[in-house]
Amino acid sequence: MRQPLKDTFGLGILFWLIGYIAGMILFFTSFKDSIGWIMLFTFTPVTFIITWWWFRQRGHLTLQYYAGTGVAWALIAVLLDYLFIVTLFKSTTYYALDIYLYYTLMFLIPVGVGLYLNRSGSAKSFS
Repeated sequence: MRQPLKDTFGLGILFWLIGYIAGMILFFTSFKDSIGWIMLFTFTPVTFIITWWWFRQRGHLTLQYYAGTGVAWALIAVLLDYLFIVTLFKSTTYYALDIYLYYTLMFLIPVGVGLYLNRSGSAKSFS
């Protein structure tokens, strides 16, 4: 039970926290109006690579496991964004296309990695 918690909550919160800190840093730059798009194009490949690295070391996992992980990551992102951005900063203009795309990617990245690992046989087999 410990590993699924690391996969869902551990990585989900870590990815959100990295983005949150980067967003706070970018907020005080001249790129303030493009934070979402900059982070989307910067952190999507990083998130994909870390996710692939994390799960390739594990044995074969079901697509349902990866989908559950994706649902957890998306829910974590929505909840923490709402609590620590929308509510804390009283942001009325936070939700835009880049944010909805980010939530979608937080679901799709683990699912895509899972599909790739399961089809390519890249996951280490421990049998």
